[in-house]
Amino acid sequence: MKGLVFTGGEAVEVRDFPDPQAGAGEAVVRVRASGVCGSDLPRYRDEAGSKGIIPGHEPAGEVVELGPGVPPGLRVGDRVMVHHYAGCGFCEVCAMGFEQACPNDRVTYGTGAHGGHAEFISVPARTLVHLPEELSFEAGAAIACGTGTAWNGLKKMDISGRDTVAVFGQGPVGVSGVVSAKAMGARVIAVDISDERLDFARELGADVTINPLQTDVVAAVAEVTGGRGATASLETSGAEVARQQALEVLSYFGKCSYIGNGAPSRIDIRGEVIRKVLTIYGSWTFTKAEQIDIARFMVDNRVDLDALISTRYPLSEGGRAYREFAGGAIGKPMIVFDA
Repeated sequence: MKGLVFTGGEAVEVRDFPDPQAGAGEAVVRVRASGVCGSDLPRYRDEAGSKGIIPGHEPAGEVVELGPGVPPGLRVGDRVMVHHYAGCGFCEVCAMGFEQACPNDRVTYGTGAHGGHAEFISVPARTLVHLPEELSFEAGAAIACGTGTAWNGLKKMDISGRDTVAVFGQGPVGVSGVVSAKAMGARVIAVDISDERLDFARELGADVTINPLQTDVVAAVAEVTGGRGATASLETSGAEVARQQALEVLSYFGKCSYIGNGAPSRIDIRGEVIRKVLTIYGSWTFTKAEQIDIARFMVDNRVDLDALISTRYPLSEGGRAYREFAGGAIGKPMIVFDA
C-alpha cells in the first residue's frame, strides 16, 4: 500500500508499505478520508519527521478484513470512524472508553503506530465507531478528532439557545466549534487574527466576528452583549493571550472550555475566575461513546459538516496539503481516496 511520511523539516514522501493484515481482535480499514490536523504540524516541522510512522489520526473508511475473535457487531463492508487510541482495554479509563488516558500501554494511531494517511489502516476492532449513512467519509474523519473535540468542549458547558458563545481561534477546530454551537442553538462570536478565517466562520454561521489585531476583544464582546459579556467561551488556539481573554469576555457565572494545545501559560485566577464565579473545563478529545453521540447529533440536527472541508487532496499531494495548511489555509483540509 501507499502511505505518507514526514521525512523532516517540512518534507513529505509517499512510500510503499506492506499491506496490513488483521490479527486477533483486529480490523483492517480501507481509508476513504483522513483529516489534516494542527496537532500534526510539530512533527511535520521537526527535523526528525515522523520517524517512518504514517501520520494521520482522523481516518474514516470501510472495513475490508476482520481477524479472529472480533465480535459480530462489526462486519466487512461497514462504514466506520477510528477512535484513534488503544490502551490496555481493561483498566478503569479503558472501560469508560477513554483509552487515550490508559496508564499502561497506550498507542495513538498516527503517532505511535501507523495512522490514516495511507490506503489501509489496521487497528483493534474495538476502536471502530460506525459511521451513519447520512454522513460522508470526510465528515466522519472530521468528527474523529477536531470537530468532535470542539463539540465535546461545548457539550461539557451544556450550550443551548440561552447562550452567547465566544470561540477563540478559527482554524479547523474553532470553525467546528462555530458550527456545533450554532447547531446547539447559541449565538456565536468568532475571534481570530485572520480576516480570511473570520469570513469563513461567518459563512458557517458565526453571528459576530472580531479580529483582535483591529479591535479590543473584551470591549467588543461587551458591546454586542449589552455590557453583560458572553455566557460561555471555547478556547481552541492555545495562544496565551487568547486563554486569558477567554475568561475576560465572560459574564458573571460564565463557563469556559479549554481545548487548544499550546505552550504553558498563566491565567488570572483571582480577578477573573474567583471574583466572577466562573467554571472552567478542560477537554481532551472524547470517549468512544461520546464519538457515537457526536455523529448522532450531527445527523439529528442536519449539520452540514462537509461545509467545513475547504480542500480535498489525493495522497500524492499530501505534501501540498501540509504546506498550505501550515501556511494558514482556511477550513479543514482532507486527504481523500477514490472508492
